[in-house]
Amino acid sequence: MEFPDRAEIERLIEPQPLPSFVRVRYDPPADTVTDPVSTTRSELDRLEFDGLDPGATVAVGVGSRGIHNLSAIVEATVSYLDERGFEPLVVPAMGSHGGATPEGQRDVLEALGVTEARLGAPIDAAMEVERLADVDVGGTSIPVYFSTVALDADAVLVVNRIKPHTNFTGRIESGLGKMTVVGLGKQQGANAFHSTAIAEGYVETLDAALGAVLESVPVVGGVALVENFHEETAHIEAIPASSFTEREPELLERARAEMATLPVDDVDLLVVDELGKEISGAGMDTNVIGRYRVLNADDPETPAVKLIYVRGLTERTKGNGIGIGLADVTRRAAIDQLDLQKTYANALTSGSLEKSKLPVVAPDDELAIRISLSALGGYDPETARIAWIRNTQDLVEVRVSEALVDELPEGATVLDREELLFDDGTRSFERR
Repeated sequence: MEFPDRAEIERLIEPQPLPSFVRVRYDPPADTVTDPVSTTRSELDRLEFDGLDPGATVAVGVGSRGIHNLSAIVEATVSYLDERGFEPLVVPAMGSHGGATPEGQRDVLEALGVTEARLGAPIDAAMEVERLADVDVGGTSIPVYFSTVALDADAVLVVNRIKPHTNFTGRIESGLGKMTVVGLGKQQGANAFHSTAIAEGYVETLDAALGAVLESVPVVGGVALVENFHEETAHIEAIPASSFTEREPELLERARAEMATLPVDDVDLLVVDELGKEISGAGMDTNVIGRYRVLNADDPETPAVKLIYVRGLTERTKGNGIGIGLADVTRRAAIDQLDLQKTYANALTSGSLEKSKLPVVAPDDELAIRISLSALGGYDPETARIAWIRNTQDLVEVRVSEALVDELPEGATVLDREELLFDDGTRSFERR
């Protein structure tokens, strides 16, 4: 695809004076698990494995998120099961991620540090599923699928973070239940779930499908993780499968209270250096940017962000650019990183078509900023409310325009002031 070159765009957009920026660090106190390995092992003692004979296979479901301490916690889980005399087997529990291929899902786990070499256990990323049942959700019949590999195991255990979802708000959102239904449903299960959830409601669909899974599959339980403002492990808890829907809402409230957010709620332009699947299922955490962009769902009330400029993709996302459609402007460097097969596989499975659309594509940073400022209308560098973040997961240190300094939260520290310039050759950002 050809995009307009610099000369074609430059003549259409007048240069704009840029505001000065302030580099800010917001580091509120937060609980942190000091020894996640020993905590994981002690928590696993709470689950009932008594019905399993020595040598029984336990499928450990692991997702595609960049969860703090994930590889160490998965390794501790696998080691615990091995010491109990079981045969642990890691199964990617990530729906269609990784392009909905075994190779792609193994690559995603490897990028997260979850490998056979580290775990000392096999990883089986086969995409085959079996149809467990058909359940009714609001008068709509939905087939419930489950990974054949996990179904063939003697027991199933999932490891996942509890957090607000990127498409909806409800009693239960992202967590152990959703991973059991959607992640271990592989591409077919994820597609069936989302197509119904969009129309009939996510929580209602999850409740019905999870009940069908737990009736047919020996799910022992899960290791639930909650992270704090700094995206560090704040809580680890093993939960029996029968208690997923009872305990998860309480942990979700804790996760919501402790999650990282932008330092202010009203932003004219948000500049995001990178998006990726390991950062959020939507590439960018929609609760941070204030955009779900999902049919039949209203966007979050806060924050209110007028325009978003995304500069690129992470290495770990392996070209999956889901979330690029949440931005209004991007640059050619980000487009060059896209793997459309992986992006489309994710978008078509989840039904989140908006998240895979291409925004306006600028050749470089300078013109992307000029396009964005022009689109704001009535731009004034003295009053422009601009925030600049690395990604929606790393929000301890951010840059904001001078107009936002007086609204920073208590405890935020101004580190220094910067002038934003552009490299003469590449027209990319420089900071001085």
